[in-house]
Parts: sequence; structure tokens; C-alpha cells
Amino acid sequence: MTEKTTGASYAAAGVDIDAGDRAVELMKEWVKKTQRPEVLGGLGGFAGLFDASALKRYERPLLASATDGVGTKVDIARRMGVYDTIGHDLVAMVMDDIVVCGAEPLFMTDYICVGKVHPERVAAIVKGIAEGCVLAGCALVGGETAEHPGLLGPEDFDVAGAGTGVVEYDRLLGADRIRTGDAVIAMASSGLHSNGYSLVRHVLFDRAGMSLEGHVEELGRTLGEELLEPTKIYSLDCMALTRTADVHAYSHITGGGLAANLARVIPDHLHATVDRSTWTPGAIFDLVGKAGQVERLELEKTLNMGVGMMAVVPQESVDVALTALSDRGVDAWVAGEILDRGDHTEGATMTGDYAN
Repeated sequence: MTEKTTGASYAAAGVDIDAGDRAVELMKEWVKKTQRPEVLGGLGGFAGLFDASALKRYERPLLASATDGVGTKVDIARRMGVYDTIGHDLVAMVMDDIVVCGAEPLFMTDYICVGKVHPERVAAIVKGIAEGCVLAGCALVGGETAEHPGLLGPEDFDVAGAGTGVVEYDRLLGADRIRTGDAVIAMASSGLHSNGYSLVRHVLFDRAGMSLEGHVEELGRTLGEELLEPTKIYSLDCMALTRTADVHAYSHITGGGLAANLARVIPDHLHATVDRSTWTPGAIFDLVGKAGQVERLELEKTLNMGVGMMAVVPQESVDVALTALSDRGVDAWVAGEILDRGDHTEGATMTGDYAN
């Protein structure tokens, strides 16, 4: 008698198509909340559609694009079993790069890679992305959920996204607009944001042996709650500021730290100084520094040190800019100025000591 054999299948290989379909159904209501009038169709198509005729009001529209992820912060979300904030981080990392040049965020797509599709988990991630898109003023027009059994563990996942914005050519912000004497305005971060988590995890977990569930008195909450604090989305705040004040440039403070990111928008013949004494970094930065005996320069090269976005404005626009940001609930202050290059070899430097 011949033995009956069972043929291979996609499910046996670890890919659950039914679970993927359920995840799509669960996320539809959240994606719908992000729709702008220019968006055509819904989920399920091969491509997201955005009506470009809306750009006819521009004389010379420039499309701005950016792509990013949230790094090893996903490990914190996985370990805590909290998935509806990591998408918020993703939107911030992408759309706040786009708004730096003065562009209005238009739409975004996402990519979620998992070892095993847990529909409710994927839907929670998309919920966070959708909520972030609302805060950034952009639409979520599509995405992809990929199941990679054998490459990722059943609980492992990663997220990435890409976004598009538009800016009028003669309103493009950047180094060409910056002048000697301009003021550098800092906008407070909501915490670590989504950069430097490889250092943070190494210091707090591997070296200090801290627990995500443990309450940390200096933070006023558990370590896990602090580390999962969503990245602040500045897109609408920056757009409002650009409409209100004469803004010359923005700098999104992400990987590489404050000075390095600010230097990216400073022209070669000028130099930016940032005075540390104008603010006090949040407790999490001091905790990482002390727990890992991390030198200040290393901290500043890795973390945002309490500043998530910077604006460069002429001195006569400072008061208007600070008032506009305050009216939107953004904690902001003058942190530095633009000087002639002189003997400086770097585009931006930090001076003084942090306020106590």
C-alpha cells in the first residue's frame, strides 16, 4: 500500500494569508481617518492614488520625499506588548524630515515586516501610524504587511515608511536663506524620540540591569513608559510658524545629535552656536549618561538632549515666532545664533553648560 503524502503549502511554510486579510480588515477604519480630499480609492489596490491636480495652485511645485524607520525602539514595543505608539514614531521620523524644507506633508505609505501575522497587533501598529498622519496633516494611502517566517521570530517585527510633501519653489527653506545674526530657536522634544536606542538599551539593560516595569523616581513613571513616549510630530507646528513668521530654515534633530543636524542647514561661510545654558535636558538623558558613564560629547552625538526641532529666523521675527509656537503649545526658546564662520571648522557647535 502506497503511503499518502501531503504536499507543501504556504501555510506550512509559515505564511498565514487569512491572518493577513484579517489584519487588513481591522486597519481599514483607522486608515479612513487619515483621508484627504485628494485621495482616491481605499485599501486593497496595488497603488495608493493621490489627485495631483491639487498642485495646480502652485506656480512651481517641488515634491519632497523622505523615508525612515524607528530603529531598535521596536524592541521596547515588542517587550512591553504595546504596539499603538510605534506607528506614531514612524510618522514623526518621516514627515518632520519633509517639513524641514517648508513642504506641506501630503501622503505616506508604510511597510510592516513581521515574523508571524498577529492581526490585532498589526492593526494596532497601523492605528498608531494613522493617528500620527492625522497629527501631521497627511494621508495614509497604502502600505504593505510582509510575513517573514524563518527570518524573523514569531514575535519580531519592524516598521518603515515613506512620505511625500510639496513646497512652492520660491518658498523653499534652507541654507540659502540663512544670514549672519539670525536666531536659532529650539523646540522641546518629548523625550528620546526614536534615535539612539541601541546605546540606551545597552546602557540601561545590559550595563545597569534595569527593568522596563520598574518605576524610576527621577522619571516619575516606569522605565518602559518613558522609553515608549511617542516622538513629537512638529509638522503642523512648523507649517503654522512658516505662515506666521519669516523662517529661514528648520533642522530636525534625529540621529547624529543636535549640532550635527543643525550643521546640515548652515551654509559653508556661516557658523551656528547653541548655548546649552538655555535649557535643561529631561531626566532620561541624565539617567542614560550616569548609568553608562557616557561622556557628554557621546551623548550629544547620539541623543537629541531635549530638543527635537530647531528653527532659524531673523532677529526681528523672534518674538512673533515664540508667540506662535507658544499659542500651539510648543515649548520653545532662543538657544543660539548664526555667526560668520571665522576660525570654526564645523557648521555648528555647542557652548556653555546645561542649566540645572
